[in-house]
Amino acid sequence: MSNNLPIPDIKKVKLEYRAILDLIPTGSSVLDLGCGDGELLNLLVKIKNIRGSGIEIDPEAVRKCASLGISVSQQDIESGLSDYGDRSFDFVILNQSLQQVVKLEAVLKETLRVGNKVIIGFPNFVYYKSRLQMVFGGRTPVTPSLPNMWYDTPNLHFLSITDFQAYCRDRHLEIEKVIYIDGNRRIKFFPNVFAQTGIFLIKNQK
Repeated sequence: MSNNLPIPDIKKVKLEYRAILDLIPTGSSVLDLGCGDGELLNLLVKIKNIRGSGIEIDPEAVRKCASLGISVSQQDIESGLSDYGDRSFDFVILNQSLQQVVKLEAVLKETLRVGNKVIIGFPNFVYYKSRLQMVFGGRTPVTPSLPNMWYDTPNLHFLSITDFQAYCRDRHLEIEKVIYIDGNRRIKFFPNVFAQTGIFLIKNQK
């Protein structure tokens, strides 16, 4: 998979994508679920020389992926990943997608089947600015990581960083690495309060 676009300036890449780039070694095989317009996959190809493909349900986004030379299938990730065998990819990415699927556990089980490791990024619903909006404004929060109003949000699952840590523990999933982000900076302390986004690298426990 290749295209003729120039290699992006890594300094101009948003921190969330740079964090994911840091988790994936050069030359890896990658499947991006809910890949959108292919921006992340394109970065991975250009900067990390990955062998990758994506799955996306939006036909317009699929066309944008195709214009970048990205291998993408138009389908609903909730229909399963039966086209892929066990451990078909080094990494499966679910960035800003997990909280939007109806069958969360089924989707996660499939990602862990087809990928050796899974990268999951999601908005932290108990970020301190969200808490303040709820406590003092009495309204459903709107933040950079949760930009939609309550009546048009695609999010179905409202989880925190601590919720996901507990979920992994209860399901015997190993958290290999975590990166916490607030805008353009990484968060090291009290991430459940101060991080807008959590990015987890997980795998099945042996």
